[in-house]
Amino acid sequence: MNLQQQRLEMKAKLSTLWIFYLFNVIFRDIHEFVEPGFVEQVLTGTFNGIPITEPLLLIGGFVAEVPISMVLLSRLLPYGPNRWANIIAAVITLAFEINNGTTDLDDTFHMVIEMTALSFIIWSAWRWRNPPSERHAGVQEASS
Repeated sequence: MNLQQQRLEMKAKLSTLWIFYLFNVIFRDIHEFVEPGFVEQVLTGTFNGIPITEPLLLIGGFVAEVPISMVLLSRLLPYGPNRWANIIAAVITLAFEINNGTTDLDDTFHMVIEMTALSFIIWSAWRWRNPPSERHAGVQEASS
């Protein structure tokens, strides 16, 4: 496999892991709607005793946008920024997962799967190395 194929394969792998993570988050969230009292709580403007405010929704939107953006950025960014963006985004997302915790057994099951996917993203990006011949090609291009 040549260098171009290896790079594209890792980009596809990371993007696919983000998609896998997002499918699990979406299913977990949809699954919450069938929990008794969930919809009633949301309709009252509070959830688990926390008022649902516009700033809170904005923060939630930002947190949700991080993994959504990584599906695309994993495919488009060059090696260095791609590697670090995946590591940083996965660590931030993992921190929010841990902070939010779980409410029941099925929630815990999905959270374990999600945390495993994020851990695999971190591990894969951390181990991703820029092949030496590609590094030298970049230096030659920059000096040309």
